[in-house]
Amino acid sequence: MSEDVLLERLDDGVLTLSLNRPDRLNALNPPLLRALREAMERATRNHEARVVVIGGAGRAFCAGGDIAGKPEKKAEAAEAPTEPKVEKKRAPDSVATRIEWLRGNMEAVRLLQQMDKPTIAMIRGATVSVGMALAAACDFRVVSETASFTTGFAKVGFSGDYGASYFLTRLLGTAKARELMFLSDMLDAREAERIGLVTQLVADAELEQRTQALARRLADGPPVTYRFMKKNLNAAVDGSLEQILDLEATHMVLSSMTNDQREAVKAFMEKRKPQFTGT
Repeated sequence: MSEDVLLERLDDGVLTLSLNRPDRLNALNPPLLRALREAMERATRNHEARVVVIGGAGRAFCAGGDIAGKPEKKAEAAEAPTEPKVEKKRAPDSVATRIEWLRGNMEAVRLLQQMDKPTIAMIRGATVSVGMALAAACDFRVVSETASFTTGFAKVGFSGDYGASYFLTRLLGTAKARELMFLSDMLDAREAERIGLVTQLVADAELEQRTQALARRLADGPPVTYRFMKKNLNAAVDGSLEQILDLEATHMVLSSMTNDQREAVKAFMEKRKPQFTGT
């Protein structure tokens, strides 16, 4: 392909990932599914990236899976330069191989939710099915007034993937998640804010600026502390009180032993902004 389906930019600790199929409202086709998983793997390992922002190019965040992807794949193959044909051994198509392929690509949302750094979804326009799962997997959602949301799975006969049932249930509660999944109603930005899906609702012209302001605030924070804090919060979803108390005690002591914690106390006493190093 002549154009990357996923764009990456690292700017002073803020890693921005942009789904880049604006002509398809950033619907996920196989190349983008693969690129997204690989980008999440790199982001998890990238110690220079303190915050990860995920957004969409053009007028949409993500219109879900590209159910019209097969004709496009044929067109791309027709346009590709002629090269000697190399036979690649592929597993026979079966239910098992389809499940394995999908589950492998779905690692993208597990990595997004579990990576030890804050994550932000920057959302404008259509946010459908997988798009909702990606948004709900992030720690924060900065949303334009132009945004609209629908799970959409039921309307095309799919049961849902990419953790939509997991993330929506934990973010919004079981009753609201079931309503959204079964009925697939469209929500505007105001209704999404009312039910708790939105962190910040902003004017469309201010979306990038407000998202970057939040990202900058987080990138300037203590990375090790955030890492422990996110582990606590993720564990709190399913863990018992005893497990969370044990985890908090461990992480509290470990964070108290960092250079960043000492810098935070020193900066507080000196009435200045702390300079965190991630150590």
